[in-house]
Amino acid sequence: MTSHPEVFDRRGYTVLRGVLPAGQLAMLQAYATHYAKEGNVITDRLVPGTPAGYAHPCMERVLLQLVPTIEAGSGRKVFPTYSYFRVYRRGDVLPPHKDRPSCEISFSLCLGYTGATDWPLRLQTVDGPEAASLAPGDGVLYKGIEMTHWREPFEGESAVQVFLHYVDQNGPCTEWRFDKREGLRLRA
Repeated sequence: MTSHPEVFDRRGYTVLRGVLPAGQLAMLQAYATHYAKEGNVITDRLVPGTPAGYAHPCMERVLLQLVPTIEAGSGRKVFPTYSYFRVYRRGDVLPPHKDRPSCEISFSLCLGYTGATDWPLRLQTVDGPEAASLAPGDGVLYKGIEMTHWREPFEGESAVQVFLHYVDQNGPCTEWRFDKREGLRLRA
């Protein structure tokens, strides 16, 4: 059987299933959905007008909580950089792109969705495009600065994703630890 780090190295990504318990997922989805309903929208060049949040304390705690999971999945010791969530709506599209240096190792975690079965993250691999389907609690661990990734138009009502970003402690992007902040934002 092939291990997650072997798949991550060879294909550039691996899917990790069931990384958070249902109660925590429900709380995080409710938090992000409430945030979006309050009209909190930050400028986002990739998906303009879609509610999003950078470095919210509850998401930063998840970023820190999952360090051992990310290390096991990637086969690398990592520094956390930042968390970012979006509450996608019907018709939203994530255009093909690669991430910035603080996203050397990225984890797109599905917190939940309504009105759809899933919304795959598409990745351009050495073998061509592939789609990673996720249930709530599943995530795609991928090489964010190397792999082009995207999502087709969303057909459901809403989908909440949190993006957890890390850098390899022995890689070229270590200066991006904490996204060049003094530390993670663990308190409001």
